Amino acid sequence: MLDELYQDIIVDHTRAPRNFGVLQDPSHQAQGHNPLCGDELKIFLLIDQNNIIQKVRFTGAGCSISTASASLMTESLLGKSVLQAEKLFQEFHAMLTQEQFDHPERLEKLAVFAGVKKYPARVKCATLAWHTLEAALHHEQKPASTE
Repeated sequence: MLDELYQDIIVDHTRAPRNFGVLQDPSHQAQGHNPLCGDELKIFLLIDQNNIIQKVRFTGAGCSISTASASLMTESLLGKSVLQAEKLFQEFHAMLTQEQFDHPERLEKLAVFAGVKKYPARVKCATLAWHTLEAALHHEQKPASTE
């Protein structure tokens, strides 16, 4: 069963996370923390005057699921509007938390996390970056948490 959880794409994004590093002069940023396992990260966004995400980066340390989720999230957000990012968050969260979620393939590469639902403690790892994204989009000062 763990083979399903750690698919090749997750391993790849864990070993070589995309968009990793600090973004100088972000328009939005937030910190996130998963107290259950100690994962911590920061999300940095550059959103233009048309509410389009021009750049997104992250830093931090976490488990493979947390790191891969942040990496894949950053790839998925580039060029999207803030509204599209919000919708993507909602769909990703629904895929991991709702009993019935039809069509995970709508989420393209993010669908690899569908198997995480079977491991409730790992859902928090997969959603940490997304909760932190929400905090950044809303300029929240308090670190985002999975609790």
